[in-house]
Amino acid sequence: MSDFERDIVHCLNDFFETKNLKGYAYRLKQSKFNTQYVDVLVDSLDPRYYLAIECKSIKGKKIYFSQHFHQDKDNVHQIDAIWDFTNKTGRKGFLAVEFKGGRGCSNQAYLLSWSEIMKIRESKPGISFDDFQKGIELKRCSGGYELLNLYPKELDSLLQTDTEE
Repeated sequence: MSDFERDIVHCLNDFFETKNLKGYAYRLKQSKFNTQYVDVLVDSLDPRYYLAIECKSIKGKKIYFSQHFHQDKDNVHQIDAIWDFTNKTGRKGFLAVEFKGGRGCSNQAYLLSWSEIMKIRESKPGISFDDFQKGIELKRCSGGYELLNLYPKELDSLLQTDTEE
């Protein structure tokens, strides 16, 4: 498991613990013969936190659909496979990207919803750093990242209302 994937798992589990929420993030063991749709899964009875997260750690300020994502043996693009997985399982999909700062600059990380990824893919060859800044920032802290809030308060209250009906 990459350091960034491990950081995401710790970040999410710390989030659940500090917010006193029921949820658990984990990474499935990678195997040559098993399909791994995403890097991190989150289980929770609360549908807001039933998640699938793909992690990328890159140098530069843009992630390209053709360069940073692969196609499987059946020529299914990774973006489409993850979209299909989230739709079949009911998980909310996110792309977590760590932008490596290089010497003297700290890394920055963001989460962007998979529905936003699909919208951007319709019109652009990749996702810019500016696009990610519209998503959810993960604050850098000792030992990794900290998630302050997965959903903005106004969206969170809407989601809570939707799930209670």
